[in-house]
Amino acid sequence: MRVGFVGLGVMGLPMAGHLLAAGYELAVWARRPETAVPLVTAGAHLCATPAELAACCEVVISVITASADVAQLALGPGGLIEGFAPGGIHVDMSTIAPGTARQVAARYAEKGIGWLDAPVSGGELGAREATLAIMAGGAAETLERVRPLLACLGKTVVHIGPAGAGQVAKACNQMIMVNAIQACAEAMRLAGAHGVDPAKVREALMGGSAASKVLDVMGGRMARRDFAAGIQSRLHHKDFAILMAEARQLGAPLPVAAQTWQQLNALMALGGGRDDTASLLKVLEPFEGKCP
Repeated sequence: MRVGFVGLGVMGLPMAGHLLAAGYELAVWARRPETAVPLVTAGAHLCATPAELAACCEVVISVITASADVAQLALGPGGLIEGFAPGGIHVDMSTIAPGTARQVAARYAEKGIGWLDAPVSGGELGAREATLAIMAGGAAETLERVRPLLACLGKTVVHIGPAGAGQVAKACNQMIMVNAIQACAEAMRLAGAHGVDPAKVREALMGGSAASKVLDVMGGRMARRDFAAGIQSRLHHKDFAILMAEARQLGAPLPVAAQTWQQLNALMALGGGRDDTASLLKVLEPFEGKCP
């Protein structure tokens, strides 16, 4: 099976490498061809356009940033839809709006092309170690055809439901996770306001019922004031824009998420979009200086 891959960033590059290491014939397309050099050196084929990539592959996997990017890749001029033969499959592992996933799936279905929205949780570490949690939306039979590929990338694959359902699950994941990051920030800020060592507070909490992976990792970064590592907060800001738009459209009250959304907005306004989301702590601290 020849597999195509689009999106060679911090997540996509190691994911594509796992497929190549597993023996799949890999082709890639990149807006910046230099990002594909490590894979091409290892034996991958570089295509000139998404349509060319789809024409030479049975399955194309994408991990890119936003809903508009995925729609353009799939349906735009020179997009995947122009190259896929009937029976081809696009597995999009980006985090996008459920509505966009459904729109692309419907257009593909008209031409006999399969679709899965299969966003992931686990971050850069999960991508490197192939331990991602994968949430799949689309036809069950399409998922079964690509399950061996997904097994190279993650430790769990759950079929959530029809097209768009994977993105609904990812929105729920992001809501729980980033709300927990905000809760950690508030706890670390309260400790600091009392003059108590936040690192000691975190250590104590990790032994009790407040213990969590978020407190462990993000609380640790806050205690060390390490705001450079991990996922850039602008990506979580993008994810919250999606889920808050969905909440407005559906009339679903999300009061805690709405408060976290405002904190993310404030962090963007302070110029922290490329810092780790642990920098939500800084929004709670006394502000010195001027906004950029």
